[in-house]
Amino acid sequence: MLPSSNVLHCDAHLLVACKPPGVLAQPDHTGDADLTARGKAWLKAHEAAASEDPFLAPAHRLDRPASGVTALARTSAAARHLGRQFQERTVGKRYLAIVEGTGAGRGALEGYVAKTNATPRLTGPDDPEGRWARLQYQTLAKEDGLSLLLVRPETGRPHQIRLQLSGHGFPILGDLRYGAEGELDGRNLALHSHALAFEHPVEERRVSFSAKPPAAWPERFAEAIERVA
Repeated sequence: MLPSSNVLHCDAHLLVACKPPGVLAQPDHTGDADLTARGKAWLKAHEAAASEDPFLAPAHRLDRPASGVTALARTSAAARHLGRQFQERTVGKRYLAIVEGTGAGRGALEGYVAKTNATPRLTGPDDPEGRWARLQYQTLAKEDGLSLLLVRPETGRPHQIRLQLSGHGFPILGDLRYGAEGELDGRNLALHSHALAFEHPVEERRVSFSAKPPAAWPERFAEAIERVA
């Protein structure tokens, strides 16, 4: 079951949780525990009126080895509303990432990402499977050959942040798949969905949620993380 400390918000239409690293966002072929199942178990344990199999659907996906704020819809109508916001790119997304190297600075990265045989990759505009991808990044701190970045993806392509940062020469700590040399905790990577902001699926107001990175992140960046508004 999802720990209550990971539940950031819950109402009749929406559950917002901090996904632990290593946990799937939703079920896949492995049968391993996933955030959706854990969220359903939490609802059944904390709501007397919850059904045996409550509706719960993630509005977006986080990679398994990443962590952070995830929005899950509690009704099909809420799922459509949230899905439309992600498609229209009106959701505010902020990630924290620890990358190898200290020369990232700040700027924007643009390019194309394709997914062939379930393997995402950087590609060019002439690739029929390529989809335009853009993000902005800003260095918050540097130490011991590593940098803490604040990343704002403007699109949501598979493995986009991982691919674009690695392609720029700054692989994410722990991301051995995309060129990192160092490990975070032996299984996961230093990529965290720090904050999400979007329109509530029913109430006419914009809501925002944030969560701190896991304890496995290097302590030397703790002060810089605390300063992130």
